Formats: sequence, structure tokens, C-alpha cells
Amino acid sequence: MMSYQLEKINEAVRRDPKGFVEECDAAFAQKIENAARRIAEHREKSHIVLLSGPSGSGKTTTSKKIQAKLEELGVKAYTVSMDNYFQTVDPETSPRTRDGLIDYESPFCLDMDLLNRHFKMLDRGETIHVPKFEFARQMRSAIKSSPLRVGKDEIVIFEGIHALNDIITGKNPDAMKLYISARSNVVDSADEVVFKGTWMRLARRTVRDAKFRAWEPKVTMKMWGNVRRGEKLYISPFKDNADIMFDSSLPYEVNVIKNQALPLFEQLTPEMERYEEIGHLLAAYPKFETLSEDYIAPDSLIREFIGGGIYDD
Repeated sequence: MMSYQLEKINEAVRRDPKGFVEECDAAFAQKIENAARRIAEHREKSHIVLLSGPSGSGKTTTSKKIQAKLEELGVKAYTVSMDNYFQTVDPETSPRTRDGLIDYESPFCLDMDLLNRHFKMLDRGETIHVPKFEFARQMRSAIKSSPLRVGKDEIVIFEGIHALNDIITGKNPDAMKLYISARSNVVDSADEVVFKGTWMRLARRTVRDAKFRAWEPKVTMKMWGNVRRGEKLYISPFKDNADIMFDSSLPYEVNVIKNQALPLFEQLTPEMERYEEIGHLLAAYPKFETLSEDYIAPDSLIREFIGGGIYDD
């Protein structure tokens, strides 16, 4: 795992913010191109790409960027969110946490049998109908989706937190597998951690929840503990199944996301859950030079969280 140097980041933001952002985005674009080329070369073995990562890792934007790059390379590609394969919530049969609550982080909330059946059908050139899950009603929609069929040289990217689970990869060993997460910390001149990669994901999710779901930060924080528990149980143990690993952190992101994250975290009070962790974030943000969102391109991965991007739903 690499680290970013706080002093170098701040100096670059002061000296040439536009050039610094472009340099960072170009480095991420190179990762996308490298992955797309490997996927294109692999398509004779399987039409399926499995892309996994924890919450706030940028799976949606990364999958769409890979799709776009594949098409630039002349390979038709599709993306499918595995969230569509959630099963209708049944209080009688749904998996539970130790506290007795429905465990929405569990892979057994997904219709694994249908997923694996669809993977095999796609690799055989057969047509599938991707289900549609209605999160507001916690149930699968009765409306039939558009059909999906991939041709001989085409690719379909399935992205979701459980994409690399052994239940899936064990039955689809030839699929190309990617794992993505914000993994790099920011350190100071003494090599002490100033900002953790997990804090980047927490900030991303808090800002996105507020912007796209109108959630107050206390709602995100209340869920974050269970999200992290789910990551340790159901996501991280399977990351070594990946053929390609992405670090989705961007050197400039703390500088820009603090514009939206700081006022949200300042709404939290000491009696709330995980406030000690928030205290560390609040103490860290003033150490970062502020970077205007005006420098951020519409196709930047960070736009998935702060809004204003071409991939916004």
C-alpha cells in the first residue's frame, strides 16, 4: 500500500491546482486503460467481468469508465449492478446480525442461484433478463427488464460488493476479477498518518448520501459500523480472488471533498456513534489546502460522490 505526502499535495494545490488534478486523473485513467486491455485480451475465456469493492470505493464510475475504454478499443461492453439481484426482503428468512437486525450486508440477501445461472447463460450466448430491485419498497420489481445478450466478442461487467465472493468466483473461475478500494493513506513529513484511506471512503459516502439521498450525516454514521462489519466479513476476505487490484484514492480528493464533508461532519455531536473517529477527521481537514470543485472534470471518479459528473444517475 502506498501513501501520499501531505506537504507534496498541498504544495501542488498551491502551485498548479489545475495541472495537479489533471495529472492525478490521468494516472487513474491509465489504470483504467490497463485493466480494459487485459479484459479485452481475456474475453475468449469468459464474457464476464466481476468488479468488487467496499462502500465508497467508486465501483460504479470505475465500471462505466472501463466500459467506455473497452468500446474505444472496439469491444462492445455492458455494465450491470448486482444490487438488482437483491431478493425481496422476507423477515422470516433474511439473514440477521448478532443484534437480530436484518443483515443487509450479507451476500445471502442476493439471489446467488439466479446470478450464477445468468453468468452461465451469458457465456453460452443466451439471453437473460436482469431483475430490478426497488429499494424504497425492499422488493423485486414485477416489471420485466430489457433483455441482455452478449455476442462472441462482447463483455458484461457485473459490479457489486459481493462480486468476488467464493460463492460466485468458485462457479465462474474463468471470469476476469477486479477489486477496487481507496487504500492509500496521507502521511506527514514524519511518516505519521494524517488521513486514512477508510476515512476517504467514509467522507465519500457521507457526502454522497447527503447529496443524492438527502440523508443527514447521523444516518450515514449510524449505518457505518455495520457497513464496516460487513466489509470485514464479506468483502475483504475475498479480495485476493482478484486478477486486478485498483487503488481508487486520488491524491487531491481530501482537499476537494472537505468543501462538502466538513460542514456535514460538523453537524455531528459527541453522543453520536463513532464520534471519536469523526473527531480525527475534523482535526485533519484544516491541514489540507482547499481545492475548488471547479478544477474537477465531469468524468472524474470523485464526481460520483460530490455530484456534477457525467455518470450521475
